[in-house]
Amino acid sequence: MSLFNVYPLFDITPVKAKDIYVFDINNNKYLDLYGGHAVISIGHSHPEYVKGISEQVSKLGFYSNSIQNPMQVELSEKIEALSGCTGFELFLCNSGAEANENALKLASFHNDRKKVLSFKNSFHGRTSAAVAVTDNPKIVAPINAQQEVEFVALGDLESVKKVLEKGDVCAVIIECIQGVGGLAESSTEFYQGLARLCKTYGTLLIADEVQSGFGRTGDFFAFQKHDITPDIISMAKGMGNGFPIGGILIHPSIKSAFGLLGTTFGGNHLACAASLAVLKVLERENLMQNANAVSSYFISKARELPKLKTIKGRGLMLGLEFDFPIAEIRKNLIFNHHIFTGSAKNPNLLRILPPLTIKKEHVDAFINALKIELGTK
Repeated sequence: MSLFNVYPLFDITPVKAKDIYVFDINNNKYLDLYGGHAVISIGHSHPEYVKGISEQVSKLGFYSNSIQNPMQVELSEKIEALSGCTGFELFLCNSGAEANENALKLASFHNDRKKVLSFKNSFHGRTSAAVAVTDNPKIVAPINAQQEVEFVALGDLESVKKVLEKGDVCAVIIECIQGVGGLAESSTEFYQGLARLCKTYGTLLIADEVQSGFGRTGDFFAFQKHDITPDIISMAKGMGNGFPIGGILIHPSIKSAFGLLGTTFGGNHLACAASLAVLKVLERENLMQNANAVSSYFISKARELPKLKTIKGRGLMLGLEFDFPIAEIRKNLIFNHHIFTGSAKNPNLLRILPPLTIKKEHVDAFINALKIELGTK
């Protein structure tokens, strides 16, 4: 049996990884500045992470959500303490797409509406409603397209108002920093205006923090820079450092009921052990502070690059935009310099999403390699 051919693959086979490095089958060492789509938050194979999962699986790996699981309670309390999202409630699932799917479903239950407002260049996942609110017609199948969605430009508050004032929108879903779309971010004035409009028209505001959450931007969540309070916050990726886990934080104004949401594997014991280890390391090693410090250094060094149009993003969720496609440069960084980076919907943008343990010397290695590829060193 062959694999269903949906991924263009680089000819690299990783077999182990440690902190910010990945090693392939030929023992080549790669500097990982992409973290497997922003998944690796506390570094590959962190001892605390390995210990947490290993000890848990030796005792109990899984049982259903029909019984008590104190680890879920511990995780909810730890997220509340580190994020500052006081009073929110936690529902656990398995991925970012599933988190957004549940967020949209919950919003629709809450106000009995079905239309969603999303933003151009957004990406929210590949499941039914999540892909419908993603601005990429190529991955929206006819069965997904029956969802009622309107897209407006990020930052266009007037267009948002025109959509919401009709009174039929259950939720606005937004990435405060767009991921796959290319690291676009609007102003605090826009995000605060968006939050006010949602309150005015009884529409729930969903902050998609799947890629930006758990400290990647230097804040626990990206929306926190703008002093707003979403109704639902979706999260995944860095939440488990590679172990599949996702979840939504739900404002206390949204009431629960038995059977409203459900999951088989969500919040299982191993997933909780993984996420608890992430939070422990994030706090103990001051990784959010490190994200801010290394980000400032990265930006100062990147400004030395020739042909650079702009630097996008915040913290360790960054994009380098050029006036030309970066596909060849990205390929050369992998095979000539053994450095992983990422691409985006914008073909001119190189995405940087490293583990939050990255140090300044790793930035220097990347900038030097990029200067060589740009022909200036």
